[in-house]
Amino acid sequence: RIETAVDIAAPPAAVWRVLVDFASYPEWNPFVRGIEGEARVGARLRVTVQPPGRKAMTFRPTVCAAEPGRELRWLGRVLIPGLFDGEHSFVLEPSGASCRLRHEERFTGLLAGAFPGMLADTAKGFEALNAALARRVESAT
Repeated sequence: RIETAVDIAAPPAAVWRVLVDFASYPEWNPFVRGIEGEARVGARLRVTVQPPGRKAMTFRPTVCAAEPGRELRWLGRVLIPGLFDGEHSFVLEPSGASCRLRHEERFTGLLAGAFPGMLADTAKGFEALNAALARRVESAT
């Protein structure tokens, strides 16, 4: 499991707008280099991530939750369910005029523990995304 968080000096609605503006990701996002698709439950996305020091990877997760101003979550799988599954989530928790973004991923399946180096690099990518998202949102508000 990877668990990260960042406090953002903006309301959840402002963070949500940047989070679901997938077309703009290449402009600011150092980890998720691109997303194609819609933030809608049941939609299939095309997500390209590039952990620091690693090659870019593209996968096709399914959106499990898309609650404006609250949560965006998707489930990605490698080959077959139960082999290597990752449930990626962005949860927005309001705190006055600001909010906390919890950015997490839970890995399950037979190969879930087989890639510790990749998971460490992915955690660094989460932290870089969090910082870049906070900068982008705060500079726009």
